[in-house]
Amino acid sequence: MKKLLLAGIIGTSLFAASCSSVKKAGDAQSQRSEFLKMKGDWQIVSIDYDKSYKIKPFDEGADAQCFVGSHWRFIPNNYTGAYTLNGGGSCPAITQPIKFEVKDGNTFTFKKIMDGTKAKQNTSGYTLDVTNQAMDQFSLEQNVPFEGSTVRVVYNFERTGMK
Repeated sequence: MKKLLLAGIIGTSLFAASCSSVKKAGDAQSQRSEFLKMKGDWQIVSIDYDKSYKIKPFDEGADAQCFVGSHWRFIPNNYTGAYTLNGGGSCPAITQPIKFEVKDGNTFTFKKIMDGTKAKQNTSGYTLDVTNQAMDQFSLEQNVPFEGSTVRVVYNFERTGMK
């Protein structure tokens, strides 16, 4: 009788654990499908922020308006990509390789990959929130601390192609 009871407890435990694993796998798959929506080529079509502030995104030394029209490529299978500022006027021409990740379906993190360094050697980066995500558009929202307050910056992306 004790052996039967013990076998029943073990069986129930294994069943509960397997159901939990299936749910976790389903959540991971759902998260992966949201992540894959970002695959391809994108362009920043506008940036929304309080224009009374001078915003220079991602430590590039370039005004936020230099990022309007910039090209971004995301390759989810190896979490790499790059962004390119077109240059012209007071805007620099830059192509910056990045390593990125989307966590919990709505937190986008990336770090720049500098020449001669590996991604794991760079411990600093940027965290933005993914909002308004659809197949051909999404926004990244960043809250930038400034003199004791926060400036909200929203980068609006549109798809330009799949690669």
